[in-house]
Amino acid sequence: MKLNWGTGIVLGFLSFMSFILFFVLKLQTNSAYDNELVVKDYYKQEKNVQDNIDKQNNANHLVEKLSIQKTEEGIEIVFPKHFDATMINGTISLYRPSNQKLDFETKISLSGPIMLIPKNKLVGGLWEIAVDWDYEAKKYLNKETIYF
Repeated sequence: MKLNWGTGIVLGFLSFMSFILFFVLKLQTNSAYDNELVVKDYYKQEKNVQDNIDKQNNANHLVEKLSIQKTEEGIEIVFPKHFDATMINGTISLYRPSNQKLDFETKISLSGPIMLIPKNKLVGGLWEIAVDWDYEAKKYLNKETIYF
């Protein structure tokens, strides 16, 4: 069989198309190449932007601010000492940008002004921490990024 230019061009296009399709299918089916959104309910959270801004402004106007620190035991969250710790409610969200499966949330339960997130719950790397809390019907939001 003799190959002419037309057959060669068609074979070239078919081999290129199959090469591209192979990599597209490989990326779509391999879980190592997950394309995940930052958060699942992105559009729901978009509605709360102004509320979050107001909460952050409340937190910024505190005389004694909440602090988030990395320690040997884990991540330490220190609430203002002049607040009654038993009346502080809310949640602490830990978000791992590189792996959604490591994200978790914990309720705030205090007997003193300090809450510790133990080291064994955290994998080394970058963590975005959001403390959404309220005290005496006033809401606060503190965000910080820590490399642990």
